Amino acid sequence: MTRNSAQGNLSTAEQLTLHATAPPNFLDGAHEWRRIFSEAWGTFLLVIVAAGAGVVAAQSGGAITLSMRVVAPGMMVMAIIYFMGAVGGAHLNPAVTLAFAVRRNFPWNRVPGYIAAQFVGGIAAAFFLRAMFGIVGLLGATTPGLGISDLKAFLMEVLLTTGLVSTILGTASGARNIGSNGALAVGGYIALAGLWSAPISGASMNPVRSFAPDLVRGDMSTSWIYIAGPIIGAMIAVGFEWILKGKATAAGSSAAQGSVD
Repeated sequence: MTRNSAQGNLSTAEQLTLHATAPPNFLDGAHEWRRIFSEAWGTFLLVIVAAGAGVVAAQSGGAITLSMRVVAPGMMVMAIIYFMGAVGGAHLNPAVTLAFAVRRNFPWNRVPGYIAAQFVGGIAAAFFLRAMFGIVGLLGATTPGLGISDLKAFLMEVLLTTGLVSTILGTASGARNIGSNGALAVGGYIALAGLWSAPISGASMNPVRSFAPDLVRGDMSTSWIYIAGPIIGAMIAVGFEWILKGKATAAGSSAAQGSVD
């Protein structure tokens, strides 16, 4: 894909905005395959840890505690941001990709590729877990807690994702979501959210993280909660970011898009 073809679906105003805010190398389509690969690989690792913690907890008879299960994904996201956040922004989550696009930090014509890569990575992780352990521990699926209605779980996912995406957009617009500040803030938020809310909704905050094990185990009865909730929460966070900081910044675009040479 050439620089011109990469901008083919953008209006003139959007192209000017992208030129003003994008890292110098981002519009070079020669690097797009690296960004797509980074999203697939990063999402694979996230789902392996997030869903795999529940699988291993069931397989081991509880050797992995609830606290371990909810902290592990936060630590994994932290590591991913450190080791390849500069490649493609380390979205790892369709709700995050959509939020960056609506915020105008990320070009819409690249959204389908990112989201497709995230689903490929997440589903591959779920298949790996099934091949290794079978349908153990619901394959690490996120489901409403005991006595928790679908509506309450949905509202919790909306709230949690609003906080997560606010954290991502906030660190991206200033200190950049590539490096210590973004990694620590985002990873810490994921762990904190899980520590207090996992018994309510599972603290997914990520459509792929929940959809992948649901698809592979063949039970999608509650999948809507974990698709609609995070997307709505992400859009609320975009609105809050505009209230707090106004228009999108160059730092936010650099964080969302990556800056690999």
